[in-house]
Amino acid sequence: MSDATPPPLTVVEVQRRVIAELDRIGPVIDELGERFAAAGHELALVGGPVRDAMLGRLQNDLDLTTSARPDDTERLLKGWADAIWDMGRDFGTIGCRKGPWTIEITTYRSEEYDPHSRKPEVSYGDSLAGDLGRRDFTVNAMAVRVPGRQFEDLHGGVVDLATRTLRTPGRPEDSFSDDPLRMMRAARFAAQLGFDVAPEVVAAMTEMAGRIEIISAERVRDELVKLVCAPEPRRGLTLLVETGLAAYVLPELPALALELDEHHRHKDVYEHTLTVLEQSINLESRLAPITGGGPDFVSRFAALMHDVGKPRTRRFENGGVVTFHHHDVVGAKITRKRMRALRFSNAETDAVTKLVELHLRFHGYSGGEWTDSAVRRYVRDAGDQLERLHILTRADCTTRNQRKADRLRRAYDSLEERIERLSAEEELASIRPDLDGNQIQQVLGIPPGRDVGVAYKWLLELRMDEGPMSPEEAAARLREWWATRQG
Repeated sequence: MSDATPPPLTVVEVQRRVIAELDRIGPVIDELGERFAAAGHELALVGGPVRDAMLGRLQNDLDLTTSARPDDTERLLKGWADAIWDMGRDFGTIGCRKGPWTIEITTYRSEEYDPHSRKPEVSYGDSLAGDLGRRDFTVNAMAVRVPGRQFEDLHGGVVDLATRTLRTPGRPEDSFSDDPLRMMRAARFAAQLGFDVAPEVVAAMTEMAGRIEIISAERVRDELVKLVCAPEPRRGLTLLVETGLAAYVLPELPALALELDEHHRHKDVYEHTLTVLEQSINLESRLAPITGGGPDFVSRFAALMHDVGKPRTRRFENGGVVTFHHHDVVGAKITRKRMRALRFSNAETDAVTKLVELHLRFHGYSGGEWTDSAVRRYVRDAGDQLERLHILTRADCTTRNQRKADRLRRAYDSLEERIERLSAEEELASIRPDLDGNQIQQVLGIPPGRDVGVAYKWLLELRMDEGPMSPEEAAARLREWWATRQG
């Protein structure tokens, strides 16, 4: 159990919390329950909202289950809800908004996977007990009937929640066969809630890991994002690796456990990577002006992937030295391939890949010998990922040698100070040549075409090397260069 994990709860504390939360959300769930009851239908608050109420995690997103079919649910919501949507109708779900509350109401259902299908076959159930029995974990299989607020816990969810344990309502093998994504959800909930996973659940995950292959890349991606953005991602990622699931969804991660790092520490690159991830999380507050606060998937996933090029670049040199030359470039290619396979957006893929490719760039500066030109290129190449690159580079220092760690920290402090100074003087974030394309054509007397692009690139390199200059000086230097090129 990590230091961040809260102590076990008492059943009394669990009950006190849920009563307080039900009082808070009572005005909306009681009113809605009365509406359904008057029409002869059952309605119950279920799943995550009940669990989170017991954990003291307040939220305005409410999940309910009902005996009513979707058409009946939609009819009952009309005239009561502020807005209604039915994107989940095929799965029996109707959504709505009522004031500050976002509500999803799903018909009792039974859901199974064909062994060779990626999509669930949905059929409606006829009881709350049956609906709860098909849910993923006991802590998500509790319900509160409304409007009477009768608590239903048929599978020991309160005890499991109090002891912070993830179990399935029935046999885990049956649960994971019905929906293999639940294996990843076990790892995600472990990371989100700080729960331990019951031994029989871990055993089933290990035995059935290969079944995750029938799940679509998009669903796997979404669970992976939630896990990585959880408060304790190491806990969930470790479970994925130890059960063999990572070999199917993120094989680059377990591969790192085979590699010693280049500094010969008494830990492998896998452990180093998880430490870098945790240190990156500790620095996320720096991104608040960009992200608005909260977990940042791009910086976290870049930390997780930054060394994935090492297995392919490992070389043994004389004297037992191990090298990983160009693992940054190779790792960037591996990262792009994996993110495309998981159907990440181009923007996210480009951002993470850039960070992986640039994560070693700072090490040429560790002695503080960079020229202003090198600093300008560092900023230009990082582009809009500069702040995340600062975080990744700092997090990548996991040495136990305090003197070395202090030296690297001071060196990066120095680099950031130089970037700040040059940015104030030269607007580094938007560096451009001192002449634009039209001015280049006028100075050289040439038409639009390839030569203008070549000249533009030359001026940009000149700007990087020597800093800003006046348009007149830039024009004179351009003519000199052009003359030598023509000669």
